[in-house]
Amino acid sequence: MGTGLIITLVVVGVIVLLAIFAISIYNGLVKRRNGYKNAFAQIDVQLTRRHDLIPNLVETAKGYIKHERETLEAVIAARSGAVNAQQTARQNPGDPAAMQQLGQQENMLDQTLGRLFALSEAYPDLKANQNMMQLSEELTSTENRVAFSRQAYNDSVMAYNNKREVFPAKLFAGMFGFKEAALLEVERPEMRKAPEISF
Repeated sequence: MGTGLIITLVVVGVIVLLAIFAISIYNGLVKRRNGYKNAFAQIDVQLTRRHDLIPNLVETAKGYIKHERETLEAVIAARSGAVNAQQTARQNPGDPAAMQQLGQQENMLDQTLGRLFALSEAYPDLKANQNMMQLSEELTSTENRVAFSRQAYNDSVMAYNNKREVFPAKLFAGMFGFKEAALLEVERPEMRKAPEISF
C-alpha cells in the first residue's frame, strides 16, 4: 500500500468526520429551533383563548357600566392590537421585533383589563353577575396557562440561543442561517411592586 493511498484515506476520513460533525451540529440547532417554535405554538393557543374571552367580558360589562364607554373602548382597542401582534409573531416566532411588539401589546391589554376589573368593583351588580364571574374565572385560568406557556417558550429559546452561541456550533450557526431568537417578555405590574403585608 503506497504512502499516497494512506494519505488519501486519512484525508477522506477527516473530511467524512467533519461532515458528520457539521451535520450533527446542524441537526441539533434545527431541533432546538423547532422546540421553541412548538413552545410558541402553545402560547399562541392560550393567547387566542384569552383574546376570544375579552369580547364576551366587555359585552357583559357594557350593560352595567354604560357611562364608562372610554374604558370599554380601550379594552377593545388593546385587544385588537394584541391580536395583530400575535398574528405577526405567529408568522415568525422568535423574531426580536415581533416578540417585543407582542410583549408590549399584551402589557397594554393587561393594563386596560386591570382598569376594567377595577371599575367593576364600583358596580356591585356587575361584580355579582354570574356571567361576569365565570368569564373572570376563565380569564384568570387562561392567564395562568399563558404564563406557563411563556415560561416554556422562554426556556426553549434560551436552550436554542445557548446551543447556537457555544463553540463549535457558533462557527456553523451563522453559516446555516440560525439567528438569535428573542424571549417573550411581558411586564406584570404585580411582579414589580412589593407585596403588601398587614398585621
